[in-house]
Amino acid sequence: MKSDCVEMALTHLGAHMAPVTFYLDSDKPVQPYYISPWQDENLVPGSGRSERVLRGDFFCMPFGADSTPYNNEKHPAHGETASSPWSLAGSAEDAGVKTLTIELQMKARPGRVERAYSLVKGENVVYDCTTIHGFEGPINWAHHAVMNCNVEERGLLLSTSPLLFGMVYPDAFGDPAAGEYQALEIGAEFKSLARVPSIFKHQQDQDCSSYPARRGFSDLLQLANLPGRSDPAWTVAVNTAGGFLWFSLKDVRTLPSTVIWMENHGRYRAPWNGRNCALGLEDCCTYFDRGIGESSRENIFSERGVRTHHLLEGAPVEVRYIQGAVKTPQGFGRVVDAEFTDSTVCFIDAAGKRASATVQRGYLRGDSLR
Repeated sequence: MKSDCVEMALTHLGAHMAPVTFYLDSDKPVQPYYISPWQDENLVPGSGRSERVLRGDFFCMPFGADSTPYNNEKHPAHGETASSPWSLAGSAEDAGVKTLTIELQMKARPGRVERAYSLVKGENVVYDCTTIHGFEGPINWAHHAVMNCNVEERGLLLSTSPLLFGMVYPDAFGDPAAGEYQALEIGAEFKSLARVPSIFKHQQDQDCSSYPARRGFSDLLQLANLPGRSDPAWTVAVNTAGGFLWFSLKDVRTLPSTVIWMENHGRYRAPWNGRNCALGLEDCCTYFDRGIGESSRENIFSERGVRTHHLLEGAPVEVRYIQGAVKTPQGFGRVVDAEFTDSTVCFIDAAGKRASATVQRGYLRGDSLR
């Protein structure tokens, strides 16, 4: 689908969104999303694996693996939504708004999922509404956006709207015997991405607010967003060399956390083979990647008042999400704040420099695009 500013593609399997090109109407378009390098290789065995097409942003339901299966349901890792073939449901254009709709009949738990992607004339934004029909029972979900990290070391600057706290994955993240290594202290709690405890006791706290970093390691963090915001919560990655930032906007009632997956050549089994550098900025309602069972029970985050699952009762439920890109001025650094109007967002760096985009934040609360 293409507008005057944005061109986006979806995979048939899993509805992974990439490549996406923003600023089509400029002399320097930008493509912020990652695409895995094994697309023409036969390295991912079997079906039902999101790694087969791994790229860009995709919707996971349930999010993660079935570490503790719920109600004898058998879901593939990141759910059927991330790995099954979707069907085209329709397309439309009305008053400068283009919309593409796809759908998936679920098997592991009866129900239907519909996803509508919209592009608006003059905006460097993708609007995404996932509607879940007929589902009953607890479920955890996430948007799994993955950034292209083909930049110099620490060339991406990460920041978010205010947090309650953050935590490193509470178990070993990967198996060293299988060639998987982590750099951060298991289960460590932190207040700032700039100071995350290291797994190596002789090392100081690690700065996880810029990336790529810690080559040879793969880590997972979860950030709990501050609840009760009237403005959207946001996640930003500033590409300092590219002169742009990627952003996401969300309603914390639907997506109260962000999981950060840092994959810097830290997995050596197939299909990774030690060659991947990717950054997942995964807005979610989940307990890490532990699936429905652990996300629907009491856990470290739910004990702190952070929702880790939604309880569905069969009625349609929407998950609305906004992603976009903004060109930044020369020398623009780490974002420390965001200001909203009904039709704009302005990201502000530590030096007071500003980068603004046209965006309709009311979409997150159910407003129609215009």
